[in-house]
Amino acid sequence: MCLAIPGKVEEILTEGDLLIGRVNFGGVVKRVCLDYVPELKVGDYTLVHVGFALSKIDEETARQTLDDFRAMGVLDAELADEEEAFARAAAAPQSACPDGNCPVLFRVSEAKAGEAKAGASKSGDSGADGSASGQ
Repeated sequence: MCLAIPGKVEEILTEGDLLIGRVNFGGVVKRVCLDYVPELKVGDYTLVHVGFALSKIDEETARQTLDDFRAMGVLDAELADEEEAFARAAAAPQSACPDGNCPVLFRVSEAKAGEAKAGASKSGDSGADGSASGQ
């Protein structure tokens, strides 16, 4: 799931040409690129997606959104660090068909290929030897 999470800007720094902030997401602090919203100041709230601040929002909206995400149970997964994310992924149910070669998918692919072949034969575009007709 992709969510933009509200957070409070605690610190603003520059790293080379980038504007970087330390943003607090209800107790979890992460580094965020602030270049898309350079008007942000320490104490402002912002919506962050994949490490980039997208917009400035008010405190009430930020708090309500965080509360809603917590109630839905999605906040912890979205704010997990890399190690936690890998552990959750490893514990999650695995696909019965991880390489995409499931029999059901294969039958669908075969059916589509058969339809394509049937359509080509009806149009008379190829001769018996597979070469284009009329040449």
